[in-house]
Amino acid sequence: MSVAPGPGVVDGLDAWRSLPARQQPLWPDPVAVEQVRSELSTLPPLVFAGEADVLTARLAAAGRGEAFLLQGGDCAETFVDATADNIRNKIKTILQMAVVLTYGASLPVIKMGRMAGQYAKPRSSDDETRDGVTLPAYRGDAVNGHPFTPEARIPDPRRLLDAYHRSTGTLNLIRAFTTGGFADLRRVHEWNRGFLANKAYSRYEETAGQIDRAIRFMAACGADFDALRTVEFFSSHEALLLDYERALTRIDSRTGNPYDCSAHFLWIGERTRQLDGAHVDFLSRVRNPIGVKLGPSTTADDALALMDRLNPSDVPGRLTFITRMGAGRIRDALPGLVDKVAASGRPVTWVCDPMHGNTISSASGYKTRRLGDVLDEVRGFFEVHRAIGSVPGGIHVELTGDDVTEVLGGSEEIDDAGLARRYETLVDPRLNHQQSLEMAFQVAEMIRGS
Repeated sequence: MSVAPGPGVVDGLDAWRSLPARQQPLWPDPVAVEQVRSELSTLPPLVFAGEADVLTARLAAAGRGEAFLLQGGDCAETFVDATADNIRNKIKTILQMAVVLTYGASLPVIKMGRMAGQYAKPRSSDDETRDGVTLPAYRGDAVNGHPFTPEARIPDPRRLLDAYHRSTGTLNLIRAFTTGGFADLRRVHEWNRGFLANKAYSRYEETAGQIDRAIRFMAACGADFDALRTVEFFSSHEALLLDYERALTRIDSRTGNPYDCSAHFLWIGERTRQLDGAHVDFLSRVRNPIGVKLGPSTTADDALALMDRLNPSDVPGRLTFITRMGAGRIRDALPGLVDKVAASGRPVTWVCDPMHGNTISSASGYKTRRLGDVLDEVRGFFEVHRAIGSVPGGIHVELTGDDVTEVLGGSEEIDDAGLARRYETLVDPRLNHQQSLEMAFQVAEMIRGS
């Protein structure tokens, strides 16, 4: 795989520069930005084209109902939390969820982290005002700092390099954890048995017991557990900062095609999916599997037009639609969308993001979500696809491996007062470790019901 070409060398790859590009930082020093772009373009790729192609094939299987995607991780990664312990805990949580979902779906589960690049977030305003003082909004650690000071909030392009290096370290740990025995099926199942020792989760004992019997049956039959000591694990993030994404685009030496080597899977957010916008244009030109977030205002014609722009050759697994409707709207907003796309006969993988449409403010002022709403949106997602005869291909969840208290509800009954105990997110509320596992058990029941 060769180093990324300079501007203009690959036909059309820089066409996005002449298009409206929403949610980009207002960098104060264009010369500094260009220096960072140049440096990033000489650094090694974070992922490889062949890995992205494998993921495309896996997502194609999910679109056909032959696999199921579990995508999870932080709403926004932070530099200070890119530690070995935090990374391990997120991987551990995703692996635990995947074991439960694999059993529930009787299908392979594609494991994907919102990790190693989710350092930027879209914001509703360029500025934030507190007590009469207005400063640039916090756009994630790849752009500026969270403290509300003029020094921290000035966008600094050198942070893009920090994001790259922390992503490198995160991916190194992911590869070590998922290939070095940490992901052994028997070990992960033991972790889940420890989770069930809490009587609050007794309703899931039957499913856990069935998994236990299945593992003992495999052992009795002489199953090759060495083959189950490693897992595939893919990285993903929202392709928001186009200077970063373009600088990490490389040309595959096998085919001459461009790949965005900042992650295996990139997605376009609800705020940046304009057909004539820079994000859609740029991602239409790279060969990674890509996703698009679709909110409740999305029309079927919008979805078909995005398919035309992003997957005109109808490559299976290339395009994933990630719906984020809200529990109260999904059963009304999703059917027309799925029905018309299904009628077109064109390949797309449908995934449910049950987090972003269910954000509320608690009585005490915390930005939060209710686990019951999150689960109800997933339930509605399955109901719609079941009724139409389409395939529910996966879930996309904001979670952490730590015992934070940011989402209301669950068997441990986090209430408004409980949010204050460990509310740590800088942007959006995440499911904690226990809530994530509880969700996995309930989604496994939904899959079996479908």
